[in-house]
Amino acid sequence: MSTDAKPRGIQVISTMAMPKDTNGNGDIFGGWLVSQMDLAGAIFAKQFAKSRVATVAINSLAFQRPVSVGDVVSCYAELEKLGRTSMTIHIEVWIITDLSQEQYKVTEGSFVFVALDEHRRPKPINA
Repeated sequence: MSTDAKPRGIQVISTMAMPKDTNGNGDIFGGWLVSQMDLAGAIFAKQFAKSRVATVAINSLAFQRPVSVGDVVSCYAELEKLGRTSMTIHIEVWIITDLSQEQYKVTEGSFVFVALDEHRRPKPINA
């Protein structure tokens, strides 16, 4: 079922690409994929920090393959680096194609999140 290596990290979210998420060429809009990655990263970071988090940077992002309507889109997250108040999280997006049921990595990136206290100020992460 897989033509690439296995996903890095843990699966955080999974959804289906829908027609409303397409670009002018009929492929899934890259911004929609970035949004899914940010959601997955925030869930992962929030669970790790045990607090509110905010995205502060996307250090890298690479689109490798297009995504089609009907593909099952899954985001995987893995902690890359831990700072005093921040976390760098590697996020990969893999799809299972609608027709062939093959699995491919389509996007990956490095997102930075900061842990926040109840006043929305950076707080130390007690890992």
